[in-house]
Amino acid sequence: MDYMIGVDIGTTSVKTVLYDTEGKMQGYSNNLYPLYQDVPDMAEEDPEEIFSAIIDGLTTVLRKADLKNGQLHGVSFSAAMHSLILLDKDHKPLTRAITWADNRAVQYADELRENGVGKQLYEKTGTPIHPMTPLSKLIWLRNEHADLFNKARWFVGIKEYVIYKLFGVLQEDYSVANATGLFNIFKMDWDDQALEVAGITRDQLPKLVDTTDQISGMKADYAGVIGMDPNIPFIMGASDGPLANLGVDAIKPGVVAVTIGTSGAVRVVTDKPKIDPKGRVFCYYLSKGRWVVGGPVNNGGIVFRWVRDQLFAPEKITAEQMQVDSYDLLTEIASKIPAGSDGLIFHPFLGGERAPIWDANARGSFFGLTRTHSRAHMVRAALEGIVYNLYTVMLALEEVVGKPSSIQATGGFARSALWRQMLADIFEQDVTIPESPEGTALGAVTLGMYSLGLIDDLTEVKNFIGVANVHHPNPDTYEAYRTLVPIYIRLSRKLQSEYKNIAEFQRKHPQQTTKK
Repeated sequence: MDYMIGVDIGTTSVKTVLYDTEGKMQGYSNNLYPLYQDVPDMAEEDPEEIFSAIIDGLTTVLRKADLKNGQLHGVSFSAAMHSLILLDKDHKPLTRAITWADNRAVQYADELRENGVGKQLYEKTGTPIHPMTPLSKLIWLRNEHADLFNKARWFVGIKEYVIYKLFGVLQEDYSVANATGLFNIFKMDWDDQALEVAGITRDQLPKLVDTTDQISGMKADYAGVIGMDPNIPFIMGASDGPLANLGVDAIKPGVVAVTIGTSGAVRVVTDKPKIDPKGRVFCYYLSKGRWVVGGPVNNGGIVFRWVRDQLFAPEKITAEQMQVDSYDLLTEIASKIPAGSDGLIFHPFLGGERAPIWDANARGSFFGLTRTHSRAHMVRAALEGIVYNLYTVMLALEEVVGKPSSIQATGGFARSALWRQMLADIFEQDVTIPESPEGTALGAVTLGMYSLGLIDDLTEVKNFIGVANVHHPNPDTYEAYRTLVPIYIRLSRKLQSEYKNIAEFQRKHPQQTTKK
C-alpha cells in the first residue's frame, strides 16, 4: 500500500492525517496550541509552538504507521489564511503569528474602505478589505509599531515560516499569497499598488510558486526526529478554504461547500477569477483553472461554545459527570423548540464579522425576546442565527456565480443531525455530508497526489470521499424561515450604524481578558 500525509495548520491545532492512495484515512494526530488574546482584539499564536505541533504530529503518525521504505510518497500542506509574522534578517520571528481573528487593524481597514482605495485593491486582489488581512495588519504595524515594522526584513505567514524551518527556502504558494490582500489575481504576482499602500517592497516577501510545487531535502536534524527520509517530497499545497472545497468534492460548477467549524464559510469553484461588484465575497486561487469564490464568517461553532459555557454551564458540568457530550445535550434541548424559535432571532456576531457585512465592529444580539422564551429557545435561535448568516453569504454568492445545484457540508457541526437538517431547511437545498471527517487534509493530499502524478485530475477526489448523510429540506419549516430570514437581514442593516459606537465603548472599557 502507498501513502500520503496531509498537514492542516489550523487556528488552534495542527491535524496530521495519513491516507492511503485510495483516500482512506489510516492515521491521525491532532496537536493543540493556545490562541493568545492578551489585549482586546488580539488573536495571536506562537510560531514555535505551531512548528513543534507539526513535528510532533508527523512523528506520531509515522511511528504508529511503521511504514516501509518507499511507501510514503509525499506530504502536502494546508494552512489557515491571513496570518502574518515579521522576521528579522536571520529569519527569526520578531512577532508571534498574528491570525485572521486579530482585529487590531480595524481603524486602517475602515479607512481603506472609506477612501475608495480598498475597492481598487479588492478588484485586483479578490480579497475584501478587513483587519484580518496582512495588508491591513501591515498598515497598522507601520503606524502603531514603527520600531518593530522597521526592524523586519521579511513578512511571511505561518506556512512559509514552517517551510523555511524545514527546508531553508522562503517561498509562498499562490493560494496563501492570494489571501494576503497583496496579490494580483490577474497578473499572478504581488500587486504594486497594494505593496505601496502596505509600505513594503516585493523583496521583503517570499518567492511565489504554484500550489503543486514540490520541495525536498529536509534538514537532517528534523528528518531524524520525525523518522522520515529527508528526500520525501513536500507539496506546497494551498490555503484551507479552497482545499476544503476540494476535500468534499465541491469543485464542479454549481456545487457549493458549506463549512462550519470554529468559524464557517460558503464557497464554490469557478474556472476563472470572479469579482463581486459589491465587494462581499472573496476570490482565491486553488490550482490552474480553478478559483474558489465565497465568503467566510467568524462566527460558527465558537458561538455554540459560548452558548454552552455562558448559558448552560450547569448542564455542561452534568454532561461531563455523566460522560455525555455537552454539545449533544444542547442540540437535544434545542430540538424540542419549533423551527424559528417562536420568533426569537439571534445575530451571531460575537467576534465581529467578515462576509457578507465585513464589519469587525459587529456585535451579537437577541431580537424578539419575550417572557415566554426559555434558554432552550436561546440555544436554538443561536444555531439558527449561525445558519441564517451563512445563508446571507449564499445570497451574495448567487449574484456572482448563480444558484447552487447542490451543497456539500462539512465541519464539526456535521456531527449534529439537528444542525444538518437546519442547514437544508434554511437553504432549501439538499445537503450532502461526505463520509471523510477531515475534508481539508484530504484536499491537501489530493492536490499532493495530483502534483506527484498519482492521479490524473483533481476530480478523482470523488472516489475518495463517500457519503455519510443526505438531508432533504422539510416543507413544514418553509413558512417560518422564509418569514424570519428577511427580518434577520433587515435588522443586520439597521444595527450596522450602531456597531461602531458600541465597539468603541467596549474598547474604552475593556473586560478582563485571559489566555485561551
